Amino acid sequence: MAVNVNTVYQRVLAIINKEQRGYLTPQEFNTIANQAQLDIFEQYFYDLNQFGRIPGNQTDYADMLEILEEKISIFEKVQISVSGGTTLPADLYRLGSVLTNCPTCREAEQITQKEWLYIEKSPIAQPSNEFPVFIRDNAGIKVYGDINTSTNLATQITNGVRVNYVKVPTTVEWAANSSTGLYNSATSVNFELHESEETELVIKILALAGVIIKDNSVYAVASGEDTKNIQQEKA
Repeated sequence: MAVNVNTVYQRVLAIINKEQRGYLTPQEFNTIANQAQLDIFEQYFYDLNQFGRIPGNQTDYADMLEILEEKISIFEKVQISVSGGTTLPADLYRLGSVLTNCPTCREAEQITQKEWLYIEKSPIAQPSNEFPVFIRDNAGIKVYGDINTSTNLATQITNGVRVNYVKVPTTVEWAANSSTGLYNSATSVNFELHESEETELVIKILALAGVIIKDNSVYAVASGEDTKNIQQEKA
């Protein structure tokens, strides 16, 4: 389940308007809602690195590493037969594994351009279809396998390349009915984050909204709640 965009918007408005602090327009909300979603999403990977260095626990529903992996799994995707063996998915955020020769599947090892120069010159370090390698650049990836006996160079694998990756979150939008001005669920786009992030979204959006409506008290309270939540998670 995703987090409903209208639920978050109404909660933010209710808190802001409780003491007549101001009004947050749908356009302003959409802008800061997407920023808040990205902030939470990107934090997953920093936390994953941190909690990955800490031994887990055997308590059901309380292992932070498993919780983070569950939240990230929403964004995990697979693209099969990458075009030309080079083009990466347009919605890619982080590249996972690159596989070839599926369904038997051989995972390619990522190397740098500098490493590739040395590998090309070393007969004993050449890649193969059993042990492929790939290079990533601005254009995408190049996957190499068996040596071509006529050219004595590694053959680029251009078909049957499978990429496992984490995609970027879908852009959030609170949309109104053109006639009534009321919330239109058909044209709105919900947050893609795990449903447990609803409270965190409200807090982060409130902090950003405090800047827009020029109310330092809203920003201070929301930032304080955000800091408290972070401390609780990492205690």
